[in-house]
Amino acid sequence: MSKLRVESFSISLDGFGAGPDQDLNNPLGIGGTALHGWALPTRTFQQKLFGNDNGETGVDEDFAARGFDNIGAWILGRNMFGPVRGPWPDESWRGWWGDHPVYQVPVFVLTHHPRAPLVMDGGTTFHFVTEGALVALERARQAARGKDVRVGGGVNVIQQYLRQRLIDDMHIAISPVLLGAGERLFEGVNLPALGYACVKHQATARATHLILSRQ
Repeated sequence: MSKLRVESFSISLDGFGAGPDQDLNNPLGIGGTALHGWALPTRTFQQKLFGNDNGETGVDEDFAARGFDNIGAWILGRNMFGPVRGPWPDESWRGWWGDHPVYQVPVFVLTHHPRAPLVMDGGTTFHFVTEGALVALERARQAARGKDVRVGGGVNVIQQYLRQRLIDDMHIAISPVLLGAGERLFEGVNLPALGYACVKHQATARATHLILSRQ
């Protein structure tokens, strides 16, 4: 069976995976962009986000690249799709990424409010799932056709799958920044009790990379 993976998920030194007060100008909450200082210079992120080949190589790039290897579908929380809350007022909001999202595979967005699938350029289609995390995972596995499914976040969505021991592997990047407030990734989550262990760790100038696996 395909794996359920978390990749390139960055947290602060004080454990926050997103800053407070997300809005149109602060997609990751106030201060949240600083969490990804390790990722943005990499060749993978430069290619995916900006379409250029001038990014850096090295350890950070290796971890960034593995996050797209063998991924056949993604799962996102609604906040990862956009800042709109409540019932969709219309279908004008099409995501943070413009007409060419980085995913290029089916993406399943958890929401309480129905919306028709959104087909984007480059192979990305957003499917809006109102039946909960388990249904989203089932549909994502079907769409992935044997490849792995990546949980992109946010914090609450990752916690839902963690608490049910459904995540197989997690790459967490600890960035050398302090947010002071926001959403703590492991708040109320007892990883050892759930059977997770750190199987690899590697530090660079911009982050400490951890691989957590279910034992």
